[in-house]
Amino acid sequence: MSDSIKAVVLGASGYVGGELLRLIHTHPDFELAAAVSDSRTGQPIAATFGHLSQVLHDASFVARNDWLRSIDDGSRVALFSAAPHGASAGVIAAAIDAAAEKSLDMHIVDSSADFRYSEQSAWEAVYGQQHGAPQLLEQFTCAVPEHLAMHRTPHIGHPGCFATATLLAAIPLMRSGLTEAEVFVSGITGSTGSGRSPQAGTHHPERNSNLYAYKPLAHRHAPEVAGLATAASGRETRVHFVPHSGPFARGIHITLQAKAKAAITQAELRDVYADAYSDCPFVAVVSATPKLKNVVASNMCHLGVATDGDSVVVMSAIDNLVKGAAGGAVQWMNRLWNLPETTGLSAAAPGWT
Repeated sequence: MSDSIKAVVLGASGYVGGELLRLIHTHPDFELAAAVSDSRTGQPIAATFGHLSQVLHDASFVARNDWLRSIDDGSRVALFSAAPHGASAGVIAAAIDAAAEKSLDMHIVDSSADFRYSEQSAWEAVYGQQHGAPQLLEQFTCAVPEHLAMHRTPHIGHPGCFATATLLAAIPLMRSGLTEAEVFVSGITGSTGSGRSPQAGTHHPERNSNLYAYKPLAHRHAPEVAGLATAASGRETRVHFVPHSGPFARGIHITLQAKAKAAITQAELRDVYADAYSDCPFVAVVSATPKLKNVVASNMCHLGVATDGDSVVVMSAIDNLVKGAAGGAVQWMNRLWNLPETTGLSAAAPGWT
């Protein structure tokens, strides 16, 4: 493993962090060097993630200031951040400074929202706090991998899970010009999307056998999606978004609707998506409507389309923790290190989850 790329996970004790640890373990080119968690420093990883006990039984979480100890000077490092929104930028800034002292060759993929806007003011307007490292914004690009052929920055801010599912559905439509640049999106997410810390929205008695909307037309990821869709398509896109909490742990299903400019057939609409994703191994345009059980625990997105000639519907299903977070981050990291995009991500969905 001497030639491997050393993988470091910041915020490793959360759900996204746990998925990153799982994916890194099976990745042929990444070797886990440090799982960072200040809240669980010194504790065995297996005590937090029992499902990883067979493969990480001897590994423990380390403190934020200790992750460099196991990495030699001049090493190649894949740094993943699963730290919370608002905290990740500062932690990453400190990591970059520390890496420079050891002359590390490092790429970063951040799964928080801290590098999803190119302008400091735009981020601060949405999140209501001062950005933790505005000097780094120009070093990050934010996009879904399928929509950016060439990255020009050393680091990536990964779009959120709702954003990933929505952008994969929206951007081919916006690029086609077949509809108005205004979309109406209804999305349902599993409880893992709210993170490890218990709260009212993820409490099992409230969520089990239940379905409810939250923050309708006021969710903070809507402007993120609109900005990324506009940047990727070249059309000023308006997004009306109503998220829902679903009675399941993993997965996101979104339904996007738009008004057609002229009559469009089902075959024409399907061709738009088949052409857009013909070279994208993690996106499949399915003949039936997408189902969560066919994508959960995989890095796949399943898309389905429908039209009555006058309006268009696009359905998108992903695993929020994999394609929407950890898997998408690994996919980006593969590209940053010029590895095949599918490396470590080719496992099929288990089905019947």
